[in-house]
Order: sequence, then C-alpha cells, then structure tokens
Amino acid sequence: MKIKRFEKEGNAQKKSYSFALEVLMLVREIQQNKKEYELSRQLLKSATSIGANLHESIGRQSNKDLLTKLHISYKEAYETKYWICLLTDSNYISERKSEKLLGLNEELLKILGSSIKTFRAKINYKP
Repeated sequence: MKIKRFEKEGNAQKKSYSFALEVLMLVREIQQNKKEYELSRQLLKSATSIGANLHESIGRQSNKDLLTKLHISYKEAYETKYWICLLTDSNYISERKSEKLLGLNEELLKILGSSIKTFRAKINYKP
C-alpha cells in the first residue's frame, strides 16, 4: 500500500488512510464479485470520510474547527462499524475479513476518542 505519502502525518492520519485503502479494496471486490452496490458504497463513504476529515483538520481555521473535525471522524468510524456489521451479517463480507476491519476500526475509535479528550483538556473546552 502506498502509505509513504503520509509518512510525515500523525498516527491517526496514517491509520485512517490505511484503513480506507483496505475498505476500498474490499468494496471493489464486493461490487465486482457479488454485484452489491448500495451498502458497499455507504461503507466506502463512511470509511473514507474518517481520514478525509482528519486530513482536512490539518488546515483548520481554529481549535474549535479541529475539534469539530475530530468529532466528525469519530462519528464516521461508528457509522463504518455499522456498515461492516450489516455487510457481514448479510454474507457480503467474510467473518475473517470483518474481524480484521472491525479491529482496525476499533483502533481508530480509540485514537480518535483519546484525541478528542486530550484536545478538549488542552483548550479547556466544556460542551
């Protein structure tokens, strides 16, 4: 995988990019082999949105903007979990592949949750 483009980025950006590539390859396989397009497209949208929002946060305009992007990425990771489970339970994704993706997604959720908590404390943010 061509993750070298993101060598200077943070851990969350690298992991989200790698995760998006995994999902992209899976969606391509589902669409070609199983002719399923709608659910797999939803999975692709949410999975790629995680990293896109993280990457967009690099050019943030304010601390609040960064926190907003982190929250969006976190919500998209939870949505991605839903689509993975739905596609697994409907037999479009194997249990083995599902477990791998859910593990990677859980890693992202932990990183994002921790980042949100840390950044809130850093800027003394109270919701």
